[in-house]
Amino acid sequence: MSTPDQNAAPGTAPVRVVVIEDELTITRAITDRLTAEGWEVTTAPDGPSGVRAVTEVRPDVVVLDVMLPGFDGLEVCRRIQADEPVPVLMLTARDDETDMLVGLGVGADDYMTKPFSMRELVARLKALLRRMRRVGTPAPSEAEKQDALEFGDLVIDRAGRRVMRAGAPAHLTPTEFDLLLCLANAPGTVLTREQLLADVWDWVDATGTRTVDSHVKALRRKLGSDLVRTVHGVGYALEIPEDPEAGAAAGGTGPDAAGGPSDLSSMPTPNLPDDDSCPLPRTAPRLPTAGSRSGWTSGRWTGSAPSRSSSGSWWGPASPSPRCSPR
Repeated sequence: MSTPDQNAAPGTAPVRVVVIEDELTITRAITDRLTAEGWEVTTAPDGPSGVRAVTEVRPDVVVLDVMLPGFDGLEVCRRIQADEPVPVLMLTARDDETDMLVGLGVGADDYMTKPFSMRELVARLKALLRRMRRVGTPAPSEAEKQDALEFGDLVIDRAGRRVMRAGAPAHLTPTEFDLLLCLANAPGTVLTREQLLADVWDWVDATGTRTVDSHVKALRRKLGSDLVRTVHGVGYALEIPEDPEAGAAAGGTGPDAAGGPSDLSSMPTPNLPDDDSCPLPRTAPRLPTAGSRSGWTSGRWTGSAPSRSSSGSWWGPASPSPRCSPR
């Protein structure tokens, strides 16, 4: 038996939760577990009644199934987020990344795939609430007030929780902003999925990594595919984007812009060996055939076999050749 939420401050109102789920067994299980945590739970069995429940209750967090009668969970999420943003954890019966990305795109903050552990559900809901409390903290530090993080054409306003890319605002969910900020605090550094789950989701004992992967893909869709680098088997790192205005101010990307010589003819010519001192032919040698005179005896090749370079082109005989040395 779970005890009431130990994270709640004494004297504070209990957490209000709206559970929108059409499967009665799952609804009862979630309700029993969250009630044991000391939370107030309101349930709705379909899309239209779910929207009404959120409007009436004004919950702290919503548990929302994707497949619902009336209209689906994605439409429910669009409507409740358009009215007043609220943390949403979506439940899906399909482990389909497209559904997850669409859900994140319409305003969901996290998702879980059925079947799921009630213990993990409670932990994720508590993590969502902690993040929302951090978002609502009204007193940012002086450094946050003065310093916005700028990486090329990417600007992250930590105090205002706003993001601009190439001068255009990007509309991120609270979780997407926290993930971006976590990566931006260590640009170029690879952060493991476990680190990101602990720092962004406050979920230390997570067993899956699809949550991080799906949120990274949502960031790429909104901010550009070049922003977050994947290190396979490890995690993700923020790539510092180039600022096109800085490149234009420098005069382009050619030799002149880099401060190099404008006339290529003025560049020094390297000391290259002559043909006589280098065994590498200008053109690939013709391979011996059975009809050639040298190297073949009774239909068998007895000479040195040609060798390949690492690029796949033929370099000539495998026998020792004079060393190429500049004069």
